[in-house]
Amino acid sequence: MIRFWMEKKWVQLSLLATLVMLAVYYWGWVFDFGYKFDWSVLFTVNETYGEHYGLLMLKGVCWTIVLSLISAVLALSLGVAVGLGRVSQFKPVYWLSTSYVEFFRNTPLLVQLLFWYFAFPQALPEGAREWVFELGFGFQDMLPGWMGWLLPPWLADMNFGYEFLTAVMALSTYTASFMAEVIRAGLQSIPKGLLEAAYSSGLTYSQVLSRIILPISFRAIIPPLGSEFLNNMKNSSLAMFVGISELAWCSQQVESMTFRGFEAATAASVLYLTLSLGISAVLNAVNIRLRIGGSGRSFGERLVNGIVGPVSLTCRVATRPVRRAAHRAASRRRRHRSVSYSPARAALNKSVSNAWSFTILSLKAMFVGAIAYVLYRAVMGVAGFNWDVIFDNFKLMLYWRFPSDDPSDVLAGVGGLSMAILMAVIAITCSFPLGLFAGLGRTSNNLLWKIPSVVYIEVIRGNPLIMVIFWVYFFIPVLTGTFLHVFWSATIALTVFTGAYLGEIIRAGIENLPPGQAEAAFSTGLSYFQTMRRVILPQALKQMIPPIVGQFIAIFKDTSLAYVLGVMELTNVTMVLNNRIMIYPIELYTAAAFLYFVCCYAMSQYANRLEQRLSPEKARLAM
Repeated sequence: MIRFWMEKKWVQLSLLATLVMLAVYYWGWVFDFGYKFDWSVLFTVNETYGEHYGLLMLKGVCWTIVLSLISAVLALSLGVAVGLGRVSQFKPVYWLSTSYVEFFRNTPLLVQLLFWYFAFPQALPEGAREWVFELGFGFQDMLPGWMGWLLPPWLADMNFGYEFLTAVMALSTYTASFMAEVIRAGLQSIPKGLLEAAYSSGLTYSQVLSRIILPISFRAIIPPLGSEFLNNMKNSSLAMFVGISELAWCSQQVESMTFRGFEAATAASVLYLTLSLGISAVLNAVNIRLRIGGSGRSFGERLVNGIVGPVSLTCRVATRPVRRAAHRAASRRRRHRSVSYSPARAALNKSVSNAWSFTILSLKAMFVGAIAYVLYRAVMGVAGFNWDVIFDNFKLMLYWRFPSDDPSDVLAGVGGLSMAILMAVIAITCSFPLGLFAGLGRTSNNLLWKIPSVVYIEVIRGNPLIMVIFWVYFFIPVLTGTFLHVFWSATIALTVFTGAYLGEIIRAGIENLPPGQAEAAFSTGLSYFQTMRRVILPQALKQMIPPIVGQFIAIFKDTSLAYVLGVMELTNVTMVLNNRIMIYPIELYTAAAFLYFVCCYAMSQYANRLEQRLSPEKARLAM
């Protein structure tokens, strides 16, 4: 009887609404937080600095958008080049692209950001270093003086200096390494017969690339590529570490001036979630517009066509004269070649072809020479390191002050790489069951489980990890009245954040199975939990082992963000050592990047072996 009623959607929604109202009543009127909420602080002007806190947060949104757009465009351009290099038959290009992807994907973004900011200028000549530090320009410098009035005040006040360039460089190079792998997968998904047919029809490499390969591959990889754009926006929150006043930085400014961390973090989270939903809507619209085989009758397709259609028609009408002129010019050239073709013309064409082949060979030789020179300079630079600094501090970077008798040290003074590994192990152990329940809940037909799972996954995935860390750090004392050590605050945040991503991975694995698997299991009399435990989950988890291991690698890299709370993991230890020594940032940050890379690369190689064992196809697109 109870089961019959629990299968009714209206009963599930009613129970869920009742639970929500009870929770609101308990947390709103019964439970004593010991904290007085004051949301009016977001609409208050600071009397000392004359700063409106709400407008300050909106300025942070503007910086986040500008930083995300510029870095995304650069990352896409670099990602296309590296992705093409990953399928190139020219081995030096392939090796360089592979090395780039492996290094930047297996090193935390925060470490790269700090390296670009502190260490990279030290490798420049003194004149170039001074020029970089003094660099600064704004939107008003890009426009003629008489057009300056067009810029709103908040946009005219933006100044792009060395800090901004550092953030753009770190974000674009890091995101490009992930985009390159997505683009490589899209290129390799194209049937080889299509490539062979294009070459056999007389198309050149550039024509095949621009008219066949890239359009088809980009149409196939829009969803995963869109995820990288979304991740790039969330990763822009790390720019706060180099002084960029983006949204996360502004929320911390509001908290430091008002001591209202709960309100500031909540407002920033809502704004980040709004940006994430906006980016997702745009990417979904593009995906619907370019999708092959769409009926055009669904509400989403009609909405997108109604918005994009007029814009597309306007662009076609505006560019029609140019396109027609280019078409007529190409037709005249073809007719001229067909009429004036002669033995002399054939000899000229052959000479041009030979000259082009020689040019390509020369460019390849120059490329190999440039790579050899860069490698030589890199080896000489590493050989010139002050290795005594690295060796003297290597133990501190591995395990900090362990063992320590200081009662203020957590876990007997463990720190450095050991603490990063410990945090990752705890987060992996606790986040997997959390992600398993969230993934099962999202695929469930019972709204009592599905709606909370969807809310948990979407809210957590729509915010940067650094905001989740601030949530745990500020919210747990408010909700429980107890103070957690920063180590446990960061570990709980990592667990909650990773659980949402694992839940989405497990959901994808479950939905990737044919529906007949579950139907056959139910027809044999198995219950829902028996079906999941004995039939669905073993297959889904086997398929999803590579992305699950990839998420575990991401957990380990994300431990570097515990630096924001003062946890003495590897990044914070490196920062402390750099502040203590002051004159050897290149050696210290290179050593930290090397330690991160060794651990992450070992895990990524293990994931690749698992993927090859589970997907034994060895076909590879060659261009």
